[in-house]
Amino acid sequence: MRVLFAGLPEKSHVFTMVPLAWALTAAGHEVLMANAPSLSEAVTGAGLVAAPVGTDHDVHQDMARARGSQDADVANWSRLGYGDVDHASLVERYSISVPYGFARYNDPVVEDLVALARDWQPDLVVRDPIAYAGAIAARACGAAHARLLWCADVYGQARGTFVELAQDVPADQRVDPLADWIDERGSAYGVSCDEELLNGQFTLDTLPESLRPPSDLHQVSMRYVPYNGAAVQWDWLREQPKRPRVCVTLGRTNTEAYGGDYVDVTGLLRSLSRLDADIVAALMPEQAEHLGDLPPNVLAASGVALSTLLPTCSAVVHHGGWGTFSTALVNAVPQLALSTLVADQELRGRNLEDSGAGLFLHHTDAAPERVADLTRRLLEDPSYAAAAGRLRDESAALPTPHAVVGELERLVAAR
Repeated sequence: MRVLFAGLPEKSHVFTMVPLAWALTAAGHEVLMANAPSLSEAVTGAGLVAAPVGTDHDVHQDMARARGSQDADVANWSRLGYGDVDHASLVERYSISVPYGFARYNDPVVEDLVALARDWQPDLVVRDPIAYAGAIAARACGAAHARLLWCADVYGQARGTFVELAQDVPADQRVDPLADWIDERGSAYGVSCDEELLNGQFTLDTLPESLRPPSDLHQVSMRYVPYNGAAVQWDWLREQPKRPRVCVTLGRTNTEAYGGDYVDVTGLLRSLSRLDADIVAALMPEQAEHLGDLPPNVLAASGVALSTLLPTCSAVVHHGGWGTFSTALVNAVPQLALSTLVADQELRGRNLEDSGAGLFLHHTDAAPERVADLTRRLLEDPSYAAAAGRLRDESAALPTPHAVVGELERLVAAR
């Protein structure tokens, strides 16, 4: 097969796609990773073939100017199941999300992506759940297409709710900003919007089933495999910790896109240092440069890959990002998520807490002493480690990307 990956133009989203792209390549299939030009280095650094399309987006400029947008109602897709929201509210959400989010990411690449797909003729397009340009390209060239999730499927859930609620709205009063935008962008290629185009023929989901929202869509389960980019197994990571090790990591996106982290990093580290534990702050240099002198049991480690660090940890304190959350999950590490409300972070945090494998805290409630108290609870109450172990086992029971390749071959052949 020829498989075209169409990621959202963000590095963390590209990283989510790499293990499946590797598996398809190793199985003898041709793989291209299409994305905005600035992501080419991230793709080629993973040993994959980049196909630059369109131009880079300018979304980060607005993100930095509007840091509070991560906690705005319109950014929170966690409470949009049937019974949680009305039709008018979903219309309003799409009316804002399409021009200020979806279009800003997709419009700069859609023309080139369609041209690439028509020229290269992939059999399958694997796209990010909100990389709708990939859906248009798949339809324009006749390929099968799947969504590969980097989140709980809140976008699929919201769309299902929207369609169900729309049935109670008179036909002449129905408004669908998402479909209108897809129709406008797709018209030049003979593509119009329908629910299959929005949801794909099937959805690749790496969450354990117990953490997923309800869905009627065709789901293909796949084990999450961490990929962090460049990784080194440092000497100190090969040594058995003499006491519990706690990782503190706040990801890249808030610093790179929103102008800084949402919590007091220095205060957190000083408060956590009073625990009977070793604290490893896995931070970017920009995050670590203002920390000053740190207590002796706190190590600021820039450039350490979470896939090498978290297996040695007894707990992790993080920002709620998908890669950190999932890497902790497959390594059975109890988690404390200090999140904003953007995308699925509230739903995923609440479901994690309900599972008993961690705790969820909105970043405005993340006073350093409270974070230290909750982290102490994760370390001292064995039920958290036990629940994290159950989620690890549930995840390990899912098919590997290698095993999923055969299922993808069957699904594409059936079309």
